[in-house]
Amino acid sequence: MKLTLTDQKTGGDLLLLKEEQNFDRFFYSRDKDKKYYTIAWNNGAKQTVNIDGVWHDFMPHTIIPLFFNQSFNFEKPAEIIAWQFNREFYCVVDHDAEVSCIGFLFATVNQLFISLDDPTQHKLKVLLDTFIEELKTPDSIQSDMLMMLLKRLIITITQLAQKKYIPESQPGDRRLDVFRKFNLLVEKNFHREHAVTYYAGLLNKSPKTLSNIFALYNEKTPQQIISERIIIEAKRLLNYTSKPVKQITYELGFEEPAYFCSFFKKRTSMSPIEFRNQMVTVAIGK
Repeated sequence: MKLTLTDQKTGGDLLLLKEEQNFDRFFYSRDKDKKYYTIAWNNGAKQTVNIDGVWHDFMPHTIIPLFFNQSFNFEKPAEIIAWQFNREFYCVVDHDAEVSCIGFLFATVNQLFISLDDPTQHKLKVLLDTFIEELKTPDSIQSDMLMMLLKRLIITITQLAQKKYIPESQPGDRRLDVFRKFNLLVEKNFHREHAVTYYAGLLNKSPKTLSNIFALYNEKTPQQIISERIIIEAKRLLNYTSKPVKQITYELGFEEPAYFCSFFKKRTSMSPIEFRNQMVTVAIGK
């Protein structure tokens, strides 16, 4: 089942998928023009999910939020329930005061797997039924109703994720806001800016203050977040495109291919070409 709503005026899309055999996403090729955020719920048995070329265990009764520029495919897609939407339907950045999820729930470096207890499963099943009913009932307030339901879904999942990953955070904690804004700024600027001092300046914080905040909410340092975001993008470009290493070097803000290759190998134990060849070999083997 695939239910969709498209707002002809704004270009906003909302999709609900259930028991779909061919549910996947390839951002750098087929789906590059469809910038959909995805909330995927494994409603079946344990399976695996490939996110940007990396396989993860996807446990039963677990949700994963996926950023619009991530590629993924599931071992058993028919057992996945998923919501997809673009920023024209609901912009999580513009509505951050309502849902407080960008840079945390939807972030590229830290992939969240959010387990659901029995009461939350029941709550989401009720919400799912309401989504289905509204998507099958076109009327003058359909878009508004679905936007309200989506907002409720995002808030519920964000609250669960905070309890699991940052249990000591409190509502309105400004340190958490700084943490999220840093992640969002990195997402916007990592192609050009690789230094913590740049982001600290945008946030009016010292690099040391950022490090102290990250020590509360993340095992990684701010510099590690920046470096990992660059590596993720490099792997995507090497895996999903045929762009030469020299072009990737400049797209990621490095002045010399030799420096980019050294940066990549230090963090992956492979050169960019070795990584690309390995991914090709894996693909052929399958």
